Amino acid sequence: MFELARRLTFALALVASLAIGLGAPTAATAAPAPYLTIPATEPKYAAIVVDANTGEVLYAKRADSPRYPASITKVMTLYLAFEAISEGRLKPTDLITVSARAASQPPTKLGLAAGEQITVDDAMKAIAVKSANDMAVALAEHIGGTEQRFAALMTLRGQELGMSNTRFVNASGLPDSRQISTARDIAIMSRAVMRDYPQYYSFFSLRSFTFRGVTMNNHNRLLGQMWGVDGLKTGYTNASGFNLAASAVRDGRRLIAVVLGGRSTVTRDDHVEDLLLTGFDVMKRRSLGETITVAQSMFEPVIEGPIERPSTEQGDADQDGLRVVLTDGPASTTSYTVMARIPEVVPPTRTATPPKKVAPKKPRGQWAIQAGAFKSKSQARAQLTQLQRRFRQVLDDGEAEIGGAVGGYFRVRFEGMTADAAKAACKALKAKKQACMVVAP
Repeated sequence: MFELARRLTFALALVASLAIGLGAPTAATAAPAPYLTIPATEPKYAAIVVDANTGEVLYAKRADSPRYPASITKVMTLYLAFEAISEGRLKPTDLITVSARAASQPPTKLGLAAGEQITVDDAMKAIAVKSANDMAVALAEHIGGTEQRFAALMTLRGQELGMSNTRFVNASGLPDSRQISTARDIAIMSRAVMRDYPQYYSFFSLRSFTFRGVTMNNHNRLLGQMWGVDGLKTGYTNASGFNLAASAVRDGRRLIAVVLGGRSTVTRDDHVEDLLLTGFDVMKRRSLGETITVAQSMFEPVIEGPIERPSTEQGDADQDGLRVVLTDGPASTTSYTVMARIPEVVPPTRTATPPKKVAPKKPRGQWAIQAGAFKSKSQARAQLTQLQRRFRQVLDDGEAEIGGAVGGYFRVRFEGMTADAAKAACKALKAKKQACMVVAP
């Protein structure tokens, strides 16, 4: 039931916006996008989607806001290990002796006692799969002499890669208020490790790791669950929330999605999957000639009516109105049900008054605006009704239209407008926080 509610909540808009510096962008035909729910008020939340090949940012939300990276830190720890191996300063078969400091690290860890040894290869696998804090410290000490010195090297290398808002003070990602990064910097780091050391990227693709007869599963549950996902790393602390940097390949295209600040593993993973699906949809449409990118705003229904909180009920539209689930975080486990009643259509009362003179029709233009795309026709109808009531004057020039489902979505449009009228209408809607897209002929 939760999955159905999640999939019915909000659809991500696609807009024309790539003609940067070339004048006004060419408007693309509006197209339905994969499902995406996005948090409204969760303060820890930040996200970004990047084309791994070009570095282009397809989507960003608070991407430069400081966040705690948690165990995603270990991507940089492994980056420096891969660098050392490539330069001949380290071998996968080298033995690491676990120090008392490394052994004392809190879970998650492999659990070796001080003085025990492990190969570099096994330590790296434990870091990538188990997210073992003890192995991250042991590897850092082996390469840098001390974890503090290694962390300084991590920060320096990050700055050289372009991670201008990141500082590392440990190799594991364990809580420390000084260890700060951003969604954008984590995407830069993720892109760098697969670009600079593709021969070792497979460490992030391991779904399990067996050490001394014990098999451990990767914390990244999207591996093997979502087609094309082959890395990278999860992270969690109380301060950071649930983090995930994930990468996937489809049709020769690779995307990186970073979500920080989730409230649970499941809904964080769902959100990352939605972002990747939307990104791949954009890439596919571009290959077909469309000039589009992912909008940073959502096509959301105009919602009115009493808020019932708390509510454990999650469902799709019923005959009484539109039910949507509002999440206040990318992984919210608490949801509120908002009922948007669809006004009854009351037939006009017949009177004997003489008919009014009909004003001549305005010239019909070739432009349109789109103000929503929904999985349910009842949702689209509710949106249309509310828009007509709230924006009667600016939408007067358009002819309301909800056509048949295109790609499984019912689009709310106002057609037959002039270019000036369409642009003015969208400007007015956006001023009231209502997403809108101008659709050219």
